[in-house]
Amino acid sequence: MEYIAHLSKDKKLKKLVEAAEPHQLKKRKNICTYLCASIMSQQLSTKVADVIYKRFIALYGGKEPRPQQILDTSFEQLRGIGLSNAKVNYVKNVAQFEMEKGMDAKKLQKMDNEEVIAYLTEIKGVGRWTVEMLLMFALGREDVFAVDDLGIQNAMIKLYKLDNSDKKQLREKMLKVSAKWSPYRTYACVHLWRWKDNAPVVKRP
Repeated sequence: MEYIAHLSKDKKLKKLVEAAEPHQLKKRKNICTYLCASIMSQQLSTKVADVIYKRFIALYGGKEPRPQQILDTSFEQLRGIGLSNAKVNYVKNVAQFEMEKGMDAKKLQKMDNEEVIAYLTEIKGVGRWTVEMLLMFALGREDVFAVDDLGIQNAMIKLYKLDNSDKKQLREKMLKVSAKWSPYRTYACVHLWRWKDNAPVVKRP
């Protein structure tokens, strides 16, 4: 695959890329459900997140719900599947945004990465990291670098012997190292996560 030769120019990253299976990015159609699943999984283990997501889908007869169905679901029902008050509000915010402004894949594909981030972070409860994961794992964008992801930070600190005593300097060093990975920074992130065995919980639905 094309990205392997490019990332292999970085001697340290080359070892990780060559030691692992090549990664193929997928595109998803239902962005609304994907974003809801992302919010549900935040700060939870993969196992717990999977259980909650399955309960969520079960509310709608095992099918991915339409935004209006989510809005029609009572607060108590969503709390009942294990969501916190805040997460219930955030999931409903996503559905409301989809109804009012739209977030289908075709619409988002016309925007560049920063435009997608600016657009979707208007939703209360959706932060930059969540949209970066969406760009990678739902829209299949090849050149996204999640500089604020803890797993990426830990992997790069270890691999590149970076000093992490000053967070601002750490970010700058990470951005400098990652610049040469462009236009395949998403794949670099995937291999760093795999290497540290701490992939983010965002691969559903």
